[in-house]
Amino acid sequence: MQFSSPASLADRRVVVIAWANLIAQIGIVVTGALVRLTASGLGCPTWPLCTAESLVTTPEMGIHGIIEFGNRLLTFVLLIISVALVWALWRSRTSRPDLWRLALAILAGIPLQAIVGGISVWVKLNPYVVGLHFVLSVVMASLSVIVLLRVIDRDHVARLRVVTGWSWLIALGVAVTVVVGILTTGSGPHAGDAAAPRNGLEPELMQHLHSWPAYITVALVLLTLARSVREKRGWWLGLIGCFGAQITVGIVQSRLGLPVELVAVHVGLALVTVAVATAAIYRSTTSGSIATARKSAVK
Repeated sequence: MQFSSPASLADRRVVVIAWANLIAQIGIVVTGALVRLTASGLGCPTWPLCTAESLVTTPEMGIHGIIEFGNRLLTFVLLIISVALVWALWRSRTSRPDLWRLALAILAGIPLQAIVGGISVWVKLNPYVVGLHFVLSVVMASLSVIVLLRVIDRDHVARLRVVTGWSWLIALGVAVTVVVGILTTGSGPHAGDAAAPRNGLEPELMQHLHSWPAYITVALVLLTLARSVREKRGWWLGLIGCFGAQITVGIVQSRLGLPVELVAVHVGLALVTVAVATAAIYRSTTSGSIATARKSAVK
């Protein structure tokens, strides 16, 4: 039996949409961070309406209302891109069910994110709910990276061989770094609103705790890089670069009292780091093609 990828996967349009989806997933996190950093998190004090009487922001809400409502509108941009991705992969739903399911998961994640964002407004920006909002964004970005790589690979499909312990440890290290970073943010001054609660943790201590898993993960990546074949070192080198930039920005922003500009950069780099880590781990643990995999299944 012969299997081949549909022409749509070779179409540059699909790759462009997959790239647009990944960029949008990262971009909306950065704009969401700007909402919090400008103290506009409750610019629209309710959800799904902006006020009790209005769907959109009103002049009385001022600049904070404009910023918060503008970020809400960006959700629809993300939704349009995700729908376009699902539509572009429609013809591939039988030959590439892996891509189809991933695209549907990304599409389903957008309203879920909107609901969690709405709940965060209802609970007056509780730091743990806001943190959950960020965790979901990280998951969405990781899924988007995998979709992009599988689209680029065309007829190749992920077949997890024996995943190295190093790769799992690096994935765990990135996850722990992100989670501790969320807790650190929840203890800091940028709450999104002057009246928003903090988690009560000691900010200076949390900054130190946040750095430890990051340094351990960098060490693991360096060890993996030393053990990798030359063809698979590119993504690991990229990950080292991302961590280096993140650590530098983190130290500088801490010394300067957490200026909003550097905090925004730190948030954006966090999503880029997660994306590169996903790509590096994916590339180190996948091989094979649809034809090979299906022939093996038939046998």
